[in-house]
Amino acid sequence: MIPYLLQRIGYGFLVLLGVVFLVFFLFSLAGVDPARMTLGQRADLATIENVRKEFNLDLPMHRQFQLYLNDISPVSLHHSSDTEARNFLDPEKYRFRALFSIGEQTLVLKRPYLRRSFQTRRDVTELLLERIPNTLVLAISAMLLATVVGILLGVLAAVNHNTPLDQASVALSVLGISFPSYFSAVVFQLVFAYLLVDLTGLNLTGDLYVSDPLTGKETLVLKNLLLPAIVLGIRPIAVIVQLTRSSMLDVLTLDYVRTARAKGLGERAVLFRHALRNALNPVLTAISGWFAELLAGAFFVEVIFDYKGLGFETVEALKKFDFPVLMGAILFAATIFVAINILVDILYSFLDPRVSVKGK
Repeated sequence: MIPYLLQRIGYGFLVLLGVVFLVFFLFSLAGVDPARMTLGQRADLATIENVRKEFNLDLPMHRQFQLYLNDISPVSLHHSSDTEARNFLDPEKYRFRALFSIGEQTLVLKRPYLRRSFQTRRDVTELLLERIPNTLVLAISAMLLATVVGILLGVLAAVNHNTPLDQASVALSVLGISFPSYFSAVVFQLVFAYLLVDLTGLNLTGDLYVSDPLTGKETLVLKNLLLPAIVLGIRPIAVIVQLTRSSMLDVLTLDYVRTARAKGLGERAVLFRHALRNALNPVLTAISGWFAELLAGAFFVEVIFDYKGLGFETVEALKKFDFPVLMGAILFAATIFVAINILVDILYSFLDPRVSVKGK
């Protein structure tokens, strides 16, 4: 188990390195000067050069990439002159624990430093930590809805194979996966927050927490979570229904299911204790993949509903070419995908005795 986990973690670091490399150089090819974007078109050249120097934008591209990797790596090299030479406004960068010296440099252990926003000068980690909880609540709500509804409908469709209930479940799942989330968001806004607003009382847009303009006190508004969660859950529901139905149809024909029925076990015990457990592998893969995607940021849905989560912040950073915020959000998303894929591989061995990671 441990060698396998170390191998997967190693692959995960390679994936993250590839993501950083790709996004960094794609951003550099955009031909946009972040310093001018920050200061505006009327800024004088001296001020622009100072800002470019502050963010290391005056260095060659390969040197910028090297410095960024050194910043985001938990183990990095630190030169004693760095603090005085550059980034003197970044105290978080220089909080580390020295391991040992290598010539004039020291190998240090630190938390990854995602730098500061070009636009607001705020620490990117602090900025993202304000947005991640909102997206976490939204993603968990949408995935719980999708998992419960999708598995139940899939089991019902498999048990009632070739009946109107089965056909209706398949038709609805195909319809659900056919519509992109941004289209469903607009439709749900129009129907439930505009045409039927007197019945539903839902808002067209709104954040999870709403601040009072006079007192500044924040109030939790759960009804602003309802529509985004349903919209995000529609496509995962469709996929989970199809996978659960298909997997259950295969499992219900196997010998051990017939043996369980022959022993006199109730139909509920046969379905949920024996058949469903062994049919969950492809479903678990779908659930993990969708949850990672939703947690990484439901970009269009958060923008349409003006829901201040990670996706909303990423889109705003892209519009303003705020590279540190954009890269921090993408790194978080990639890390979530890697971590959840490793976790799912471990869960497989507990859900299905036929699957083992020993000796891999």
